[in-house]
Amino acid sequence: MRSAIARAGLSDLVEVDSAGTHDYHVGEAPDRRAARTAADRGYDLSGLRGRQVAAADFERFDLILAMDRANLARLRERCPPQLQHKLALVLSYASGLETDEVPDPYYGGDAGFERVLDLLEAAAAGLLQALQRVR
Repeated sequence: MRSAIARAGLSDLVEVDSAGTHDYHVGEAPDRRAARTAADRGYDLSGLRGRQVAAADFERFDLILAMDRANLARLRERCPPQLQHKLALVLSYASGLETDEVPDPYYGGDAGFERVLDLLEAAAAGLLQALQRVR
């Protein structure tokens, strides 16, 4: 998403962050397979470190996107009722897909990481279009 925002010249207007619903990998770099797959497509993940969604994030961000329904449910549990409208599945911004959830590639092979990037690139393109419509 950061790359799409930068290519569109919107970096000064849109802040993108990443966080997990669990604390399993707080402070850790991305999975080496994810970093390698991303690098093969020109994305640099080296500066990223895992963090858990914080209570302040629900106020701070206009939109909080989950990869799958389980994570969306965890966000809904933690999010104040008046801010629930900010929550959605990331693939709700992608069109023409056979799924609305991003699968966890952790226990699969390299193809799983490629698939995740395909899905997230489609979502980023759709989200960018939505942002440009409201701009």
